[in-house]
Amino acid sequence: MKTHQELDLTREVEAIQIPSGNLISLPAGTKVMITQALGGTYTIATQAGLARISKDNADALGIDLEGERNKKSAAQEALEAGDLEKAVWEQLKMVYDPEIPVNIVDLGLVYDCRVLEEDGAQNVEVKMTLTAPGCGMGPTIAADAQSKIMSLEGVSHARVDLVWDPPWNQGMISEEGRMKLGMV
Repeated sequence: MKTHQELDLTREVEAIQIPSGNLISLPAGTKVMITQALGGTYTIATQAGLARISKDNADALGIDLEGERNKKSAAQEALEAGDLEKAVWEQLKMVYDPEIPVNIVDLGLVYDCRVLEEDGAQNVEVKMTLTAPGCGMGPTIAADAQSKIMSLEGVSHARVDLVWDPPWNQGMISEEGRMKLGMV
């Protein structure tokens, strides 16, 4: 799938407006350009601005996800090796800010990740932040992280809390993230 290619939506689709986080409906035939396709979500540019479409609506963009479903992920490999915490971190690496082409782990947004066994259940608690406290996409990004964690076999419950202390700064970006952003 190519990014920065104009296409028409094949059907009406719900999207999340960037940066407000408001839910919007885009009618079939709307001209869009995919600007980012990472972590199973698609950032699109429309005449009305940027929006994010989930993988559940990728078909409206003409994208066939069948081939992607058959690929083994790093998270699946970690689960098979019996390392649930590593699997959770791998899932978090599949979560992206829709405006930045670096995952939330490499951006330094994840402050803490714990797998806790309680009464035989595996529960995950994550503390993360955002690059800016006023970002309207915060709840969407946190929900995406929670959804990706809950998709792991063996996870009973996942909680993702947005925290603001310590405040995020660019020094928290990993070396890999810096390379992707051209900061090295």
